[in-house]
Amino acid sequence: MAELILGLVLFLGVHALRVFAGGTREKLIGAMGPFVFKAFYGIVSIIGLLLIVSGYAAARIEPVVLYTPPMGLAHASSLLTLIAFILLAAAYIPGNIILKKLKHPMTLAVKVWAFAHLLSNGTLADVLLFGGFLVWSVLVYRSARRRQPVDNPGLSNLPALIASRPPLHAGEPFNPCYWNGCLGLVCLPRSRPAYWRRPFWSDVNSRTVAN
Repeated sequence: MAELILGLVLFLGVHALRVFAGGTREKLIGAMGPFVFKAFYGIVSIIGLLLIVSGYAAARIEPVVLYTPPMGLAHASSLLTLIAFILLAAAYIPGNIILKKLKHPMTLAVKVWAFAHLLSNGTLADVLLFGGFLVWSVLVYRSARRRQPVDNPGLSNLPALIASRPPLHAGEPFNPCYWNGCLGLVCLPRSRPAYWRRPFWSDVNSRTVAN
């Protein structure tokens, strides 16, 4: 159980630096430099994630049951999980109404996903894992709503960049030219708007750093 808790502290802690220690985060970026900070951020995240997976698996061998959810909640959990996947997908589809209205559907997806699993799982490991992600997502969402919009989003803010793209036209997702433009693999035909002919990441400010 200690392994799971340590993993949650590392993974969620590094992803909550902007919420709880924005000043410290900026100092670290200034001292390390953006690229070293990104590497540090990624390494800590990976270590935390590995500890979460191994710790949760170990805790399930001898589970400590805190409550037994009613059978009906399993159906509600499945429905909420489906909604969470829809919110997650909405974070990466340009111009969709969910992204424009909610602004941060990915964080909301984590919130719904975590709450759904708490409805149908009642062991101590489940409460620690999904409860931790639920609390994290609530705090991060509140903080994100209060921040000013990002004018030049970096790679860590791809949903914000995608939200600025024009809405999809009929058949656009099935047009290989559309995805070539997004990925910057090849130049699009001259008949397409210049906006779509430039690589997708040309709008990304390379000087920004990960959250």
